[in-house]
Amino acid sequence: MEDSSVRSYRGLRVWNEAMALAEDCYRLTRTYPKDELYGMISQIRRAAASVPANIAEAYGRENRGEYIQFLRVSQGSLKELETHLLLSQRVQLAAETTFGPVLDKCETVGKMLRALIRSLQKDRG
Repeated sequence: MEDSSVRSYRGLRVWNEAMALAEDCYRLTRTYPKDELYGMISQIRRAAASVPANIAEAYGRENRGEYIQFLRVSQGSLKELETHLLLSQRVQLAAETTFGPVLDKCETVGKMLRALIRSLQKDRG
């Protein structure tokens, strides 16, 4: 949740969780076959990096409506990331056990984004 003592997007819990998720995705894709470098590896890394990047961009927006819109873009990137991870799991690009923790973190970040958006909408009145 956002709080008035947060002076930068780097102080937002949701941004920090999204950064940790992106790190996990980079680590996970290091184990993918090299022939996926320009396929799934690239797609996952791009979507994963987009989640915290859009949270940061949202924080820098002038008005609440734009802030909420960029948080929604971040949600979209998160859903794209989850889809790539689920497809990777289905086609067995990495060990089955590696996906659960990353998908759990996706769910956590998604809940945090939804809560922040609801809070911003409520405050808007």
